[in-house]
Amino acid sequence: MSNEKQVDPGRRVMLAATCAAGGVVGLATAGALVSTFQPSEKAKAAGAPVEVDIAGMTVGEMKTVEWRGKPVWILKRSPEMVASLKKTDADVADPKSERTPDMLTPEYARNEHRSIKPELLVAVGICSHLGCSPTSKFTEGAQPNLPDNWHGGFLCPCHGSTFDLAGRVFKNKPAPDNLEVPRHMFVGDKLIIGKDEKGEA
Repeated sequence: MSNEKQVDPGRRVMLAATCAAGGVVGLATAGALVSTFQPSEKAKAAGAPVEVDIAGMTVGEMKTVEWRGKPVWILKRSPEMVASLKKTDADVADPKSERTPDMLTPEYARNEHRSIKPELLVAVGICSHLGCSPTSKFTEGAQPNLPDNWHGGFLCPCHGSTFDLAGRVFKNKPAPDNLEVPRHMFVGDKLIIGKDEKGEA
């Protein structure tokens, strides 16, 4: 006769269920801990920086990413596009980005090309008039709703405001200001939007 105690089969099932439940709780806790290292959707909406790989961008290409619920354009300008900015200096309302600069243009973008790197424009794609999103019109020359001496830029379809390839608004248009340039910085082949050397926006 064996001295070993017999375990009730019902108790075995209960023990197995308890271990399984404990494992699920442990995994859920680990998942919650890992997720705390990632920006939440709320944090992203509030303005958490956005990282964009720009290594493969070709000349003339424009990417659109979302930051703070707004479209941000990244345009890789050709040397000809950059050179065209001198031609529009006299036609834009705020060529040196002097209107409300602290709100619209970081110090490092208060130049003719409104950027850190002349070939890369980073701008919020929302018209400063009533919040419509302009469309890209990069082809030069006369076109519907554009001047005959058009050098390329953006046209707001809502009320006809036009912007050059640096996001500077042309004179006598409904939009009062240039397109916003968000705080940004470059780290290797990455563009970080919403953050610079001074901190987050």
